[in-house]
Amino acid sequence: MSDFYKKILENNKQWVESTLAKDPNYFEDLAKGQTPPLLWIGCSDSRVPANEIIGAKPGEVFVHRNIANMVVHSDMNMLSVLDYAVNVLKVKHVIVCGHYGCGGVKAAMGNQSIGIIDNWIRHIKDVYRLHHTYLDSIIDETERFNRFVEINVKEQVYDLAKTSIVQGAWKNGQELTLHGWVYGLNSGFVTDLGVNLSSNIDLNTVDQLKL
Repeated sequence: MSDFYKKILENNKQWVESTLAKDPNYFEDLAKGQTPPLLWIGCSDSRVPANEIIGAKPGEVFVHRNIANMVVHSDMNMLSVLDYAVNVLKVKHVIVCGHYGCGGVKAAMGNQSIGIIDNWIRHIKDVYRLHHTYLDSIIDETERFNRFVEINVKEQVYDLAKTSIVQGAWKNGQELTLHGWVYGLNSGFVTDLGVNLSSNIDLNTVDQLKL
């Protein structure tokens, strides 16, 4: 085995020991179940750990991650996580968190082929297409990149709101709010992008499902 692999196994042992030293019942209590108030839909980027960013403990955040924190209506993985979080765990908040410097968003701004991920990035390119007039008007490339990251997050929040899962919860009177955040890799701070939805009232009529 490589030294790195041996090291991470040893790190686990040390973590268990230090955790039990602080709380002998920690893992026993954790195994009893989870009641997280939050579902986090974030990017797969290794630099964006959901729990650490918000100072949450294991059991407090239900997490789904994919390239560029996308909400794709045909993605059964994402939909399954969303359905379980909303209808079984009864989370009260869903946060879509993007991050500046996102490689998936950056790739969607160009035409370089990467591989099979090209098919996933098509969804991000669709967001660019919807906002290309504004984005193309931004001369500075870094500024355009940052604005695209933010716009992509906002669009994913609205796509969440369009799902029958979320609208069904709202129709049933369930307390559920969707939020859009962006994380700064170079600062550690998150920014609330001001898209916080608790009903489908802000959606186009065609997207307000009659459930």
